[in-house]
Amino acid sequence: MIKIGITGSLASGKTTVAKIISSKKNPLFDADKSVKRIYQSNTFKSKVLKKFKLKNRSNIKNDLKKIILKNSKSLFELEKIIHPLVRKEIRSFSKKNKKKRFLFFEIPLLIESKLMKNYDKIIFVNSKKYLRLKRFLKRGKSKKIFNILDRRQLLPAKKIKFCDYVINNNGTLNKLKRKIKSVKNKL
Repeated sequence: MIKIGITGSLASGKTTVAKIISSKKNPLFDADKSVKRIYQSNTFKSKVLKKFKLKNRSNIKNDLKKIILKNSKSLFELEKIIHPLVRKEIRSFSKKNKKKRFLFFEIPLLIESKLMKNYDKIIFVNSKKYLRLKRFLKRGKSKKIFNILDRRQLLPAKKIKFCDYVINNNGTLNKLKRKIKSVKNKL
């Protein structure tokens, strides 16, 4: 089994690259989807309610967003709760798919979490900041949240040092597909 990590800065196009490169034939772990599932779990909700002294179980995501906007350091506290739960799902996904030739893992904070040794190859999806912000805002998110989350990540130049391949995503979808095909041929 060859484990391929896909990472990149916020709104760089990681999901698009991951879906195309795994080509629906190879299993793909999506850390963002995992986080969304975890947000719904009772284990997570009880830990968060306790840690952040929240009362409302049904609107935890909005409450956390408000807390992070008030104090961006709370993001680190939230990550201490959620990252071990995501890693558990990664291990489960790997075990379930151990007979597959290629496994793909889309993990935004792969480098920041120092998970490089867990992957045979790492692909970095790079994109200019103004394009990433434009994509983020198009999803209905705020510039303030973008800046908080973007500051949480290492600069692209530092991340690239830990990666085997770089896919620049500053152009059209067709150009991106050609770049992905080139990398896929090398795997």
